[in-house]
Amino acid sequence: MNIKSLLLGSAAALAVVSGAQAADAIVAAEPEPMEYVRVCDAFGTGYFYIPGTETCLKIGGEVRFTVGFSDGETTDGGESDDWGTDTRARVTFETKSDSEIGTIGSYIRLQGSYNGNDDGDVADDSDVWVEQAYISVGGFRVGKILTWVDDIGTASESDAFIANARFNSASYLYSADAFSVGLAVDDLSFYDAGAGVGVQGVASATLGVATLSMWAGYDFDAEEGFVVGEVAADIGPGTFELYAGYASDPSTYADVAEWTVGAAYAFKATEKLTITPSANYWSDVDFIGGNDAWGVGLLGEYQLASGLTASATVDYVDEDVAGDSWSGFVRLTRSF
Repeated sequence: MNIKSLLLGSAAALAVVSGAQAADAIVAAEPEPMEYVRVCDAFGTGYFYIPGTETCLKIGGEVRFTVGFSDGETTDGGESDDWGTDTRARVTFETKSDSEIGTIGSYIRLQGSYNGNDDGDVADDSDVWVEQAYISVGGFRVGKILTWVDDIGTASESDAFIANARFNSASYLYSADAFSVGLAVDDLSFYDAGAGVGVQGVASATLGVATLSMWAGYDFDAEEGFVVGEVAADIGPGTFELYAGYASDPSTYADVAEWTVGAAYAFKATEKLTITPSANYWSDVDFIGGNDAWGVGLLGEYQLASGLTASATVDYVDEDVAGDSWSGFVRLTRSF
């Protein structure tokens, strides 16, 4: 065998082996592209796009722990005092997206709480429920809503006038730069089987450092209504609030007193500490003629860190029929 034949034979053998190896080779599949979560800044901070959609989602909530106390007179002239603890958790889900009919949104707030007592029945002391759930399109909202009347009052713990503010409701709010006005129709039957429909309205205007607000509502079953006015103004290192309310008689909306007036000043003592003294007066409490009451309170709030706040309040109320009472709490709130 000459050299030429040997070389040709070797080349042929290498070609056969290479072909066999090529036939057995495994080709790896291309990895699927990964879709990372994208930040959505069209509706404010905290939103992100739900993967595969153009809908923006925001998740938030809070955990709150409270130690509260009360001390007052009983109906027979004796003394009563009590204290207790409460843990409350909230989780919120907000979605928003643009459409040809405006911004479409939804809001869900789930709330659970635990109040300890001495009966040993944990199930009776725990509660988890859908606290709010509604759909919004522009300024229109429909669903279970904590309505505008929940905003009535001052930044304190001692004011009281509105009895119920959460309803299945349909509402529309028109807002301009410094002015807003809204109207809502509420289903009141959850609170009273005989109660049917109620309406409420709100109007607000900002003039310089002051904001003027007015609320009104009417319970068609009770055939009673209420009206409230409030002014809030930035004065010095804090915000001053003054409000007054009148109710014609008890209704699903308002059943505390015939009329009330209250004031509070949220004093910004430091960047993290706010101290709010307040005072309130009620006439015809429980709509009993001549049963008046007055009260004062002091609320302190301190921001320990971003999303963590400690607060405490002490409140005193003196009522003609029920006598005087003290109440308050110490609270820690973690929000996110």
